Amino acid sequence: MNTASLTDPTYFINRELSLLAFNHRVLELAQDQSLPLLERLRFLCISSANLDEFFEVRVGSLRQQQALGLNQVGADGLEPSQLLDEIAVRAHVLVSQQYTVLNEVLIPALKQAGIYFIRRTQWNEAQREWLSDYFDHELMPLLNPLGLDPSHPFPKVINKSLNFIVELEGVDAFGREIDAAIVQAPRVLPRIIRLPEAIAPSCDSFVFLSSILHAFIGRLFPGMSVDGCHQFRITRNSNMYVDEEEIDDLLKAMKGELAQRNTGMALRLEVSDHCPQESVDFLQRHFHLKQQDVYRVSGPVNLNRLQTVLDLVDRPELRFRPFQQGNLPTLAPGKRDMFRLIRSGDVLLHQPFQSFQPVLDFVAQAARDPDVLAIKMTLYRTGKDSALVESLARAARAGKEVTVVVELRARFDEEANIALTSRLQEANAHVVYGVVGYKTHAKLCLVVRREQGQLMRYAHLGTGNYHAGTAKAYTDFSLFTCRPEMTEDMHRIFHMLTGLGHIRHLNCLLESPFHLHQSILRKIEREIAHAKAGKPAHIMAKMNALIEPQIITALYEASSAGVQVDLVVRGVCCLRPGIVGVSDNIRVRSVMGRFLEHPRVYYFKNSGAEELYCSSADWMPRNFFRRVEVAFPILDEGLRKRVYDEAFGLYLQDNTQAWILDAQGQYTRLTPQPNELPLAAQDVLMASLGGEDASFSGRLLDVAQPTTMH
Repeated sequence: MNTASLTDPTYFINRELSLLAFNHRVLELAQDQSLPLLERLRFLCISSANLDEFFEVRVGSLRQQQALGLNQVGADGLEPSQLLDEIAVRAHVLVSQQYTVLNEVLIPALKQAGIYFIRRTQWNEAQREWLSDYFDHELMPLLNPLGLDPSHPFPKVINKSLNFIVELEGVDAFGREIDAAIVQAPRVLPRIIRLPEAIAPSCDSFVFLSSILHAFIGRLFPGMSVDGCHQFRITRNSNMYVDEEEIDDLLKAMKGELAQRNTGMALRLEVSDHCPQESVDFLQRHFHLKQQDVYRVSGPVNLNRLQTVLDLVDRPELRFRPFQQGNLPTLAPGKRDMFRLIRSGDVLLHQPFQSFQPVLDFVAQAARDPDVLAIKMTLYRTGKDSALVESLARAARAGKEVTVVVELRARFDEEANIALTSRLQEANAHVVYGVVGYKTHAKLCLVVRREQGQLMRYAHLGTGNYHAGTAKAYTDFSLFTCRPEMTEDMHRIFHMLTGLGHIRHLNCLLESPFHLHQSILRKIEREIAHAKAGKPAHIMAKMNALIEPQIITALYEASSAGVQVDLVVRGVCCLRPGIVGVSDNIRVRSVMGRFLEHPRVYYFKNSGAEELYCSSADWMPRNFFRRVEVAFPILDEGLRKRVYDEAFGLYLQDNTQAWILDAQGQYTRLTPQPNELPLAAQDVLMASLGGEDASFSGRLLDVAQPTTMH
């Protein structure tokens, strides 16, 4: 086949539209009656939060392109204006489905379970009296009504805040006719209020803040009558634009840019479905939005705020059953010597089925150990009050050489990373902000220790962030090793990050932006050559997103040459499988469940000399060309087989939490056939790796018996 024909735009799925399809799959989980009820509510909230970020980042970027007169076209051939029109159509469908799930599925199911959301029209006298008092004492002191007239222009509405447009009749204290006002709900106010059990149908009975404000908002306008009160919310462009080539201090510039995030270009208006068209038109004109940017909703304008219920309701039977993470074997009572453990052989963790604690122990032990001379680490996301950051600070205060590459531009974690940077600098650690123009996304920690008069290096490499919180919710692989070929490569990468010199040679790690892309292309070409020679050839990859056009084209070539390609892509996939003569041999599935699938794993059959890499990098342009990423091989044969089984063997058999992608770009959820037993990969991993006594033997195969390596 002519390679040029493989770049036909019809062979590519648009990135943004694929991302919306991912949010549809999240919403499907909210409707899955096999899942606990409160977890279904959580998935609804996640779909809403995801859509917020989609507008803030993806739609924001497209609108920015339009504003600058750019007309960038992706591999799928859609121009920004065409894409924005199609996004609007699909996003409206998604939002409508979200509120249908809330109002017609979840709220009735929650009521049946004794969890009530009591609407304003359903309040009895006792409830109205209590809520009236609540408004007077808890809400009204914090509210500032803003009448709209020439001396009181429309107030600044910050990103994703809750606001009300109030229709008024009458004159104010100065005799001026005021027909409209804006009331903004401060973010400190709870969006969901629990009613006292004595006046409620259950101890878990709630009222939306918007309902209370609707009922009593007239008290903010004495002497005037309120003809209507309607909630609205604006979503703004939250991309941060910092010209790194033109600034002297990235930290200072980031602090300044953060303040602008809440006031970027308006992208979407969400408004109550009962709001009169005249008021909607007024808001639409004020924010310079098109009709397609207006979303009328039947319920609270920010579904993500329903997450509060998950914290307020203590109903374990309505949640996922408690899960005990597996632990590494302890070498001595009450003490785990991580250095001794790593010297005995490479150690692999699969989080969250196994605990993240050994990673924290590794850094903490390095901080305490008098024989440790230096710690070098990359930090992308860590969370607040990170024990790991405290260990690094302790090591620096103890006089160890501590070098930390902090990515200040980790989206929506910029403020937290600025804070931890200051904390580390105060402890005299060397803090580097990475490389201008490139995000440092690799997950690396290198410890230098003096042993018997010689320097020994120990390393941790991961597919996920050094974040103890997300390590309980995201699936990721971690590797501990002291193999010289790997630690020497890491040493060279850290020198590149801090000294900005060239990497002339790496023993076994694959690194972007210089090597990873070409390395993957060469490995795909090698599989093609094997297939043409009649030798075993197989490509498998597990990742969050597959977007990069050259890689997709290479996979099409591999399929055309007879190479079997199996892809487990959680989110965005721009490749179309199953196109006759193009991608017949490619299968794509998305697996989603209790935990967020996050590892990146690449496998190449290589005529029996198998190669398997774990990585921080998805197959996206940004990961290949605009980030510092690392892919690391699993060299231990037993661990390589284990990663193969846990990343592919199980997930390619999942028939309960998997969706199959077809050539039209549609996803279909799998269900067990009459002759099949149900298999959920995450459930099997919880059973096989979880628990206090989890080992690294063949327990996984005893439970699932997945496909093994040949």
